[in-house]
Amino acid sequence: MPPATHHNQHDALDSLYSEHYGWLYGWLRKKLACPHSAADFAQDTFFRLLSVPFELTTLQTPRAYLTTTATRLMIDETRRRKVEQAYLEALALLQDEVYVVAPEQQLETVETLTLIARMLEDLPEKPRQAFMLSRLDNLSYPEIATRLGVSASMVKQYIARAMVHCYQIAYAGERLA
Repeated sequence: MPPATHHNQHDALDSLYSEHYGWLYGWLRKKLACPHSAADFAQDTFFRLLSVPFELTTLQTPRAYLTTTATRLMIDETRRRKVEQAYLEALALLQDEVYVVAPEQQLETVETLTLIARMLEDLPEKPRQAFMLSRLDNLSYPEIATRLGVSASMVKQYIARAMVHCYQIAYAGERLA
């Protein structure tokens, strides 16, 4: 994306966020009946907008787009939880048996964890911790805030910073191409 276009995209995202975050959060809160999950999904929805393949300035119906994106994220989360539950049930069935992880699977896991560690190593300690507690331990922002001794809004900023950092690293090559 050329620098001017990137700047326009950033301004459009800022505008969308300031104009529609409160509304989206309220909509999600009604749907989910949980303010913490609503805040997480609202944040993830706007994070998803960082990777849209079109100019945000051309978005005709932002609320419809935001609700569709948020709904897809909720569906993805439900699927992830179902897969996780099935995995845990399968592990429970295998408890009596000897379970051996194939060397290829161990290598792939180690490589993935190494890549993630590299992506996060340049972050300051608290944003890195907040991100990992959110993504790996599935803690809510208030739970993370308690652990880190900061406010929930600070945790939100830390996680946003970490996600932008990871996004920039993951897609750095595409901007150069």
